[in-house]
Amino acid sequence: MSSGGFHVHGPHDHELEHAAQHEPKGFAGQLAVITAILATVGAFFSYMGGATQANAALYKNDAAIKKTEASNQWNYYQAKSSKQNLAELAFDLSTNEEQKAKYKDKIARYDKEKAEIKLAAEKLEAESKHFDEESGEQMHQHHRWAQATTALQVSIALAAIALLTKRRWMEWATLGTGAVGVALGALAWLHL
Repeated sequence: MSSGGFHVHGPHDHELEHAAQHEPKGFAGQLAVITAILATVGAFFSYMGGATQANAALYKNDAAIKKTEASNQWNYYQAKSSKQNLAELAFDLSTNEEQKAKYKDKIARYDKEKAEIKLAAEKLEAESKHFDEESGEQMHQHHRWAQATTALQVSIALAAIALLTKRRWMEWATLGTGAVGVALGALAWLHL
């Protein structure tokens, strides 16, 4: 109100002036931008976390398939060993030279076949082990992405608290927690 050049403020006008002068410039706008950036980065981290978890499951599945194939090869190897043992027994018990020659050839054939089967089984076991290691690596990355996403979610919650309480230090806590989340995401990206 003014009368004769003298201006008097009401209590509400005083609060608005005080808020305009003392509240950080664009505090709500700053927090909105920070929250949008954190949510965008968090969405990317969440996607990467899901992708690495899916990859880990696929690698684990491939490992199980290779392990089963290796087991089948070892069973086949065992069957050939049993046949070879029977041929060796027949060779030892046989008195006929023609029969002995036949069993000796079978023993040699089984030896050769077993060597090939053993190589195939060992190769499959190595592939299974490789897929298991890849699965473990993917799960480690998944956990890093999950940690990064969680830190960003906490940071977004702190931004909401900062906005409601209008505390500048809460904005710094938001930024600090967001930085931790981004650092964890960088570790996941670098496979650390």
